[in-house]
Amino acid sequence: MKYVFLAVFLVSTAVHLYASLKQNTRMRNISKPFILLALLGFYCTAARSVSPFIVLALIFSWIGDVLLIPRGVKWFTAGGIAFMISHAFFVAGYWKDVDFARIPALLIPALALFFSVTVAWLFSKLRPHLPKALFYPMFLYLLINGTMNCFAIFRAVSLATWPAVVTAIGAALFFVSDSSLFFVRFKKDSRLKTHFLVMLTYSIGEFLIILGLL
Repeated sequence: MKYVFLAVFLVSTAVHLYASLKQNTRMRNISKPFILLALLGFYCTAARSVSPFIVLALIFSWIGDVLLIPRGVKWFTAGGIAFMISHAFFVAGYWKDVDFARIPALLIPALALFFSVTVAWLFSKLRPHLPKALFYPMFLYLLINGTMNCFAIFRAVSLATWPAVVTAIGAALFFVSDSSLFFVRFKKDSRLKTHFLVMLTYSIGEFLIILGLL
């Protein structure tokens, strides 16, 4: 059964990426909900031990996907809240494998500084284009995504295995996806004109997170 879910994930992702490249809104809206549902099914049928935190993280990612389909600030905000909760559940899922005794003392402040500076730089570019009411919530959201990335890296350092590194790479792609989305949605003169890069990095990122956890 896991291969059926994997096939649905790959096909729906391919269809959605094609629709994003062609800016076919109808096809994008139809295919988008199947991506995370299929990935959730793949995880639940392939994992030897299913983590309820990872299941909830995928469910809230799916909710975020669906809420971002309609246009409008309210829908965008609701989708962002769902993804914020998703990141919190990913952190909870990584937590049990993190051994802070194995993490170099400088790595924690270094990662905190890296993501803080990166988010601040991104929002310095976005500030003129964002609604004032969304600036700080979106800033906080991307910091939370950065926190999720930090814990994925802490887990990779703690376990020192390639699967843990794969999950950390997936988390990094998730960060790239969210950053790209902000430019596509709000910066009209951005080089990113379609959701192709957003969904490519998002789909691969979520898949690599799950693949590493398996």
